[in-house]
Amino acid sequence: MASRANLLVLLGCGPLCAAALLCTQMISPSAAQVAAPQVAAPQAPASVAAAPSPAAGSNFPVASDARLAGDARQTRFILDLDKPVQFRAFALADPYRVIVDLPQVSFTLPAGVGATGRGLVKAFRYGLVMPGGSRIVFDLTGPAKIAKSYVLEAANGQPPRLVIEFEEMDRTAFVQALPPENRPELRPAIAEANAATPDASAATKPAAPPDKRPVVVIDPGHGGEDNGTQAGGGDIMEKNLVLTFGLALRDKIEKSGKYRVVMTRTDDTFIPLADRVKVARSEAAALFVSIHADALPRGEGDAQGATIYTLSDKATDSEAQRLADAENKSDAIGGVSLADEPTEVADILIDLVQRETKTFSNRFARVLMGEMKSTVRMHKHPLKSAGFRVLKAPDVPSVLVELGYVSNKGDLEHLVSENWRNRTVGSMAQAIDTFLAKRLATAGPAK
Repeated sequence: MASRANLLVLLGCGPLCAAALLCTQMISPSAAQVAAPQVAAPQAPASVAAAPSPAAGSNFPVASDARLAGDARQTRFILDLDKPVQFRAFALADPYRVIVDLPQVSFTLPAGVGATGRGLVKAFRYGLVMPGGSRIVFDLTGPAKIAKSYVLEAANGQPPRLVIEFEEMDRTAFVQALPPENRPELRPAIAEANAATPDASAATKPAAPPDKRPVVVIDPGHGGEDNGTQAGGGDIMEKNLVLTFGLALRDKIEKSGKYRVVMTRTDDTFIPLADRVKVARSEAAALFVSIHADALPRGEGDAQGATIYTLSDKATDSEAQRLADAENKSDAIGGVSLADEPTEVADILIDLVQRETKTFSNRFARVLMGEMKSTVRMHKHPLKSAGFRVLKAPDVPSVLVELGYVSNKGDLEHLVSENWRNRTVGSMAQAIDTFLAKRLATAGPAK
């Protein structure tokens, strides 16, 4: 594992985000100090603000200033810089986080710097994340560590620098100092506290009967540091549009009482793609619906309307491939290794997804298009397929719905309209009910 992490250290040599979860560190050869590798924990760094790209031909680093200092049992950060660098730090969990990575840089900070925070942080963030690298993300105030980390040099008139430190810890010594493959499943502290203080009346309460209603998983795309597509100079973000839509869809479906709805996220949290798939599988979902909004890159013309995607090894067309590539970068932005595709999925993907599950996914996509087209403007090619990682649950029919293009004025007006949202939610809820009623009638009752 350590050698794999080292291959991913220099930014640009594989997704900069590789959450190899070892706190492996690379420090400029001229650095004044090098700390030993630190504990890390799995899953999902916090937000990275989109810093502007440095001008072409600029000699990168730079970054001037940052700060934070002690306490709540240590802390510190500090950045400054103009030169030494090469770094990588890490520590994640279900938030918590740290992450650093770097080169490319050139932030030239103040103005809200890390939007406050101090004692074991609770905020920060910074930019670029590809082509040549950068990042920094902190958030925390829950089990920390890293305790030292460095670069320094350039001495008494100060800069360069970097530094980092933090400390405090536990949550069972940060899940026993991790790997054995990125442990958590020792779920957050609330679960631990509940286990430690059982309800005295539990013994007298009859067990609730199991809820045998079919499960629909709704997956609002992106979240946390992964903003998705943006419009209005960055004021309108895909992650917020699709969360609002997903919650409205949940409420509509739940009103029928026929289905149990599980959300992959209900707030602005980064969820790795593989974890979204795990939610669907662990809930034995009858259906997985991932909600997104698209945008065409500037200079590539205009497009409009909703599109429904299913999984295939080969993209329907170049636009489907572009979109799959963009959506599959979500983990790169969030700090998760794209090499960590679950082997169980890889082993049975062709055997299962391309047969029964793929058939059901395609059938649902057609039902969904039939309902949506009466209330929603659809793309001229409304049914497409490509290799979306989030659709790779081998035993759960799955679709990804792009509600429209934030790069198109008309679609954007719809996407921010409550009236349009309510109509679209209604048509999607009807499609889900139509599909599941037929499928469950042929499958027989739940066991």
